[in-house]
Amino acid sequence: MSEMIDRQADLLISARHLLTMHDGSDVIEDGAVAVCGDSILEIGKQSELIEKYPTAEHLHQPGGLIMPGLVNVHTHAAMSCFRGLADDLPLMEWLQEHIFPAEARINEKIVYQATLLSTLEMIRSGTTSFCDMYLFAHEVARAADKSGMRSWIGEVVYDFPSPCYGEVENCYAHIDSLAARYASNSRVNITVDPHAIYTCSPDLLVRLKEKAAELDTLYVIHLAETQFENDDAKEKFGLTPVKHLESLGVLDHRVVADHCVVLTDDEISLLADKQVKVAHCPESNMKLASGVAPIPQMLKAGLTIGIGTDGPASNNDVDMFGEMDTAAKLHKVKSLDPTVMDAFTTLHMATLGGAAVLGAEQEIGSLAPGKKADMIILDMAQPHLTPLYDIPSHLVYAARGADVVHSIINGQMVMKNRQFTQLDENEILANVSEIAAEIKG
Repeated sequence: MSEMIDRQADLLISARHLLTMHDGSDVIEDGAVAVCGDSILEIGKQSELIEKYPTAEHLHQPGGLIMPGLVNVHTHAAMSCFRGLADDLPLMEWLQEHIFPAEARINEKIVYQATLLSTLEMIRSGTTSFCDMYLFAHEVARAADKSGMRSWIGEVVYDFPSPCYGEVENCYAHIDSLAARYASNSRVNITVDPHAIYTCSPDLLVRLKEKAAELDTLYVIHLAETQFENDDAKEKFGLTPVKHLESLGVLDHRVVADHCVVLTDDEISLLADKQVKVAHCPESNMKLASGVAPIPQMLKAGLTIGIGTDGPASNNDVDMFGEMDTAAKLHKVKSLDPTVMDAFTTLHMATLGGAAVLGAEQEIGSLAPGKKADMIILDMAQPHLTPLYDIPSHLVYAARGADVVHSIINGQMVMKNRQFTQLDENEILANVSEIAAEIKG
């Protein structure tokens, strides 16, 4: 029997600290995680698991911390090719005068290489899962799959022709094709993604919702991001963006609403009642001066909320450690209350809360036997992380993406000692540099 158990453990990861996020913020000192295939087999003290699984490959990080991988619930990974292209502008001017014209010239090669670039950045800064909305989504999915990351990928749909699938009516067949291609892929999940109410007609919004129900998948949409969007919706439909979607019968548990900056108390209650999930993107909202989402009020109402970086063109990075730090501090200064968005609440939003936004809390977001083996290991033996009194506090207010030394996704080591195991970093950097030269013209 013991020999059979030994064969079941492929990998054993151990460190000074183990934070599971499964039952609060309890920490196992000198802890370890035994991995079998793509899943966690057992969690416990490293001395006990080393004895129990002597033949497993053993990765030990002295002074390290094992924790769940971070979940980035909203980004546009391929927009790394536009990083710094247009900054310090309001959202609509940024979109209509700079980003949309640039995207009109985008192609499959650019999307694939730029997405690979973002996967490098995400893996190296502790993200193991991400939810993406962009053009040429089949290339985003191909890059995500190659990187080893877990992903939720959707083709962004507008009321005008796409450089990917052409006329709007073609979007449905394109989504079906994507869903069929990745139906058996355990890491790549396909979503249905209308861009926003100001770029999608009511009929398109409804038909895409029907497609999401047909495919049993998420419906991801930018919602109530700015006061302009709010005012524009009132002028066109006589309703706010949230109430507009309600009138169309779209709001329910499948909806992942990105941003949700401009909301009334009644709309917060409505979103909670409809079980809509929210992606909070504080740094992008700050940079574009969109405003501050009422996250403390949404949490109090019982909404499920995760943290997203948004795209590298409006952030300008995809570092979730930086995003956590910003999220916690932004709401403290906004409310003039230092107790809101405490460290554990913020960390939960970036791990198990983010997993719940994507409907994957039973598989990822915390470390427990039977869940997928998605975890990162940080080096805590550093000046800016010493002394260590409270781990969630350090992870939100002091840790950096650069502190991540190893990353395991789906039981596979995708980064070891900050070196990628499945991606050629130098080749990707060189390819995107060539693309940037073409974009700059």
